[in-house]
Amino acid sequence: MEFKHTSVLLEETIENLRIKPDGIYLDGTLGGGGHSYRIASKLGEGGRLIGIDQDEAAIEAAGARLKPYEDKVTLIRDNYRNAKRVLKDIGIEQVDGILLDLGVSSFQLDNAERGFSYKYDTKLDMRMDQRQTMTAADIVNGYSETELYHVIRDYGEEQFAKNIAKHIAAVRKDKPVRTTGELNEIIKAAIPAKMRAAGGHPSKRTFQAIRIECNKELEVLKESLEDLVQLLRPGGRICIITFHSLEDRIVKTAFRRYENPCTCPPDFPVCVCGQVSKGKVITRKPILPSGEEIENNKRSKSAKLRVFEKA
Repeated sequence: MEFKHTSVLLEETIENLRIKPDGIYLDGTLGGGGHSYRIASKLGEGGRLIGIDQDEAAIEAAGARLKPYEDKVTLIRDNYRNAKRVLKDIGIEQVDGILLDLGVSSFQLDNAERGFSYKYDTKLDMRMDQRQTMTAADIVNGYSETELYHVIRDYGEEQFAKNIAKHIAAVRKDKPVRTTGELNEIIKAAIPAKMRAAGGHPSKRTFQAIRIECNKELEVLKESLEDLVQLLRPGGRICIITFHSLEDRIVKTAFRRYENPCTCPPDFPVCVCGQVSKGKVITRKPILPSGEEIENNKRSKSAKLRVFEKA
């Protein structure tokens, strides 16, 4: 299957990265290489692009796409949480720009075998990195009812989280839940019929929640942001595209804290905590996709781009 993914907020991201021909850039979520292709096309002889992705299929697809620029591109299969070490291993201490596109690629969603989508009946997998041992099935069958409830409520923002967790726990007493189809049926039974008719597919939020938990997506984001900002050279920018309110909140809060890290009480006449600003927030409000982009790519609807510039 071909690795397809339409790059979201492409022009806006490229514009905000302010690419220098001789700069070094990091794409921490390579995917199909759409953003990276545009970055690489703007690099001159001294420029360099490092692409990281934990998905083997993404590395292969991006490698093929970036072939015209292979002399200035380095692709590494890893998780962006290890960016500092990955760059150090290839002799890079700092970069001029960083991009994270936190969306799940169309390839991952549309490849039935990967078990990301509720549209296909297949084994419950949802791993972005196939080398990882824990799958979605381990969460559905191994987490306690309370743990499942918290995952579905917090990461899926699902109002029927309690009932869904209860139904999963009841069904798995007899036999493990093995497939996306089985999980779909359980979710359907847990949501009142009149509510199922509104707001898209009834499984959407629960599947999203389990995927986020399976890949520890929010933990990875939280733990990585400071390291990534430290990797930037002065004047360098980090552009992050989120697709989920919790991701966006993590990014927004972190960027504000980096801009103004002072912990002194507001009534102190001068700062005595010694915390120094790491830079400035470029996007007071997130950049959103245009109506035209949403029209052409429905999956861009919830995308938000935030940008921070290192001091």
